[in-house]
Amino acid sequence: MVKVSHIHSLRLRAVRGATTVVHDDTSLVHAATKELLTAILTSNHIEPDEIISAVFTATPDIRSAFPAAAARELGWTDIPMLCATEIDVPNAQPFCIRVLLHVEREATSPQLRPVYLREAVLLRQDLVTA
Repeated sequence: MVKVSHIHSLRLRAVRGATTVVHDDTSLVHAATKELLTAILTSNHIEPDEIISAVFTATPDIRSAFPAAAARELGWTDIPMLCATEIDVPNAQPFCIRVLLHVEREATSPQLRPVYLREAVLLRQDLVTA
């Protein structure tokens, strides 16, 4: 019988992020999405194999590309992803891409911090650190 001296306890966590593009263009959507995902992973010390799934939304004025396609370009080929359209609320931030990442982490890991880039910092100024 093998005795385990240390049992790791994993927990499902989630982290949000958002960014914007200046107009609807495939290359801009892909670049902004990659920048956002890279920033979330870097600032939270997340490894791609810790990601369980990703849910992307885009405002109705973004129709040129799926944000998940940009994630696949980063090598996220085994991660389930879903794209949806944000609710079309009057005066909402235009040309905005959001993501909710589900991550499996050690239960004792620090809380994940959201990342807001470009004009998306206006969405949650209470969460953006200088």
